[in-house]
Amino acid sequence: MDGFALRARDAPAGAMLKIVGSAPAGHPFAGTVGRGEAVRIFTGSVIPEGADSVLIQEDAGTDGERLTVNEACVAGKNIRKAGQDFAEGEILLEPGTRLTPAKIGLAAAGNHPWLAVHRKPRIAILATGDEISLPGEVIPPGGIVSSNAHALAAFVTQAGGDATILPIALDTIDAITAGAQAATGADLLVTTGGASVGAHDLVRDSLNSQGMDLNFWKIAMRPGKPLMFGRLGQLPILGLPGNPVSALVCALLFLRPAIERLSGLPGEAPVTESAILTAPLKANDQREDFLRATLARGETGWLVTPFAVQDSGMLKTLARATALINRPPHDPAQTAGASVSIVRLDAATGT
Repeated sequence: MDGFALRARDAPAGAMLKIVGSAPAGHPFAGTVGRGEAVRIFTGSVIPEGADSVLIQEDAGTDGERLTVNEACVAGKNIRKAGQDFAEGEILLEPGTRLTPAKIGLAAAGNHPWLAVHRKPRIAILATGDEISLPGEVIPPGGIVSSNAHALAAFVTQAGGDATILPIALDTIDAITAGAQAATGADLLVTTGGASVGAHDLVRDSLNSQGMDLNFWKIAMRPGKPLMFGRLGQLPILGLPGNPVSALVCALLFLRPAIERLSGLPGEAPVTESAILTAPLKANDQREDFLRATLARGETGWLVTPFAVQDSGMLKTLARATALINRPPHDPAQTAGASVSIVRLDAATGT
């Protein structure tokens, strides 16, 4: 604090002390504060030898070299002791810590100019389909504007990865093979579309023809049933559905933990919380369900309202959603007022 360093026992209200020097920040006072003496001091200054308190300037009167104490001092008042924040030899950051601004500042405060870190994982993104075109291109009859690759690239960046969008692969074995080969050097290849069971869903067949070791294909989840994971040599491959909502929900549940693991972090599933339904829900089938919804604060906690239509092609509702309602398989019908499990999208994505 800006004020005067002194000995508290010399500074009852009304006492008069002699000002014997000044100690601006970065310029310590060379002497010792003795009986009846004070040193002018500023925020960030080193407390002089002999002083045990700081009288803030608002509680002091000065007349040349004389100081009048208007408020009695207490020993230790307005002083930050050495080691108050951390001590020599103390571990400030454990391995596997995500470096937030505060943690980077803590490392700097501990005089650590260099930190050993994981590099950002390189994530290659391959969108597939004869029907998709890039935003801004001429859309042919029956065409669709490609949104998945751009949304996933933004997701990867937000999750701490380094995204590369590969050229769109047409629905042929050769095109998808070339797309996968273009991912050389990546830490993970993410494909979108072409992983279902249609005659033109060729991603799995193409990768299998190149020797992919398929770990699993199709999961009991909505949205996101045609999810795929395997390895092509040393390259992990995560095949996401083509529907944009399915792709992003699966990215939240599977891609984000993968990026975290590649970054040296635990790679945990999104945190779930409880909320109160504001509208009824029909009974769920055999698949785990993730419903887009909006949140509001109630008197006792979160209130969650699902969107009436949950079609996995409707990206607008996901863009406006603030939560996903997580329903287990065979969950019975729920009435308004029931407690449900949710994933808050701001908490899950870090936004």
